[in-house]
Amino acid sequence: MTGLRVTEPRYDVIAIGNAIVDIIASCSEELIEELQLNRGGMTLLDEVRAEELYAAMPPAREISGGSAANTLAGLSTLGLQCAFIGQVANDQLGKVFAHDMRATGIDFDTPMREGEPATGRCLIFVTPDGERTMNTFLGAGQFLPAESLSEELIASSEILYLEGYLWDPEEPRKAMRRAIEVARGAGRKVAFTASESFVIERHGDDFRQMLEDGVIDILFVNEHELATLTGEDDFEVGVSLVSPKVPVLVATRSEKGAIAIAHGERAEVQAEPVDKVIDTTGAGDQFAAGFLSGYVKGEPLEQCLRRGAITAAEVISHYGPRPEADLKALITEKLG
Repeated sequence: MTGLRVTEPRYDVIAIGNAIVDIIASCSEELIEELQLNRGGMTLLDEVRAEELYAAMPPAREISGGSAANTLAGLSTLGLQCAFIGQVANDQLGKVFAHDMRATGIDFDTPMREGEPATGRCLIFVTPDGERTMNTFLGAGQFLPAESLSEELIASSEILYLEGYLWDPEEPRKAMRRAIEVARGAGRKVAFTASESFVIERHGDDFRQMLEDGVIDILFVNEHELATLTGEDDFEVGVSLVSPKVPVLVATRSEKGAIAIAHGERAEVQAEPVDKVIDTTGAGDQFAAGFLSGYVKGEPLEQCLRRGAITAAEVISHYGPRPEADLKALITEKLG
């Protein structure tokens, strides 16, 4: 295809993802059982069930979320130029989401959608051990049409970042396939985060084919997603199967740290120490932000991983999926 090549990228990272408002509450283990929730996992809901769970939640706080949007929030905090493409409805939560994105310095111009369904929300129940149980009503986010993409915008970004969660509904999947074509035609990098094992269970053939076709430049997975993708429980076997198919593989292992393999070079880091894990929501999203913030600057692989570990540690030390500390200062302090 003809590339929309822009000599100097206007953005460091542009992301396509779910536009969701996170509603987060602390709860007891008993409530998880009582509501029959999938402890520690992510479950998709219809609007009726979302309303039921919302009514049963303890006092909560509302923070704009969505996996790729969270990653951009971290990147923007670290001084990178970012833009987001995602669908909200023209309702109160949609306005909250748009405000939060723009207030973080992220360009967000996708037109709001009129009528039903409402803006997506994720009801997150956090148990005393910091584990989060996510219950997501995707709402308007499932109806992101390909025509809402600005191909010029995508071509003007050094990295196109896509979240696996949004691969589920048909319209956004088509939009993301088109975005990949545009980015690759413009000579840009495509980064993909698998998001969750259940997404791979549903769309693993698609993801494996994209790896075979060489259209993903940077793949982010955790150890559980890697096992689902490869069918191998042994982490190192999984790594050996995937790493030859992608220029950069980043695999996180919670408290066991993370590895990255780029063009045959391997680096590993330990997890950063955290005084108390408050809420693991957004840990993977912020790890990706830290890693990419180093990657776009051409930093060594191990330093990119260190950045990821530092940003992930910051976000699990408080409620919510977005950074609260000055990440630039934190990274400078830790890395010198």
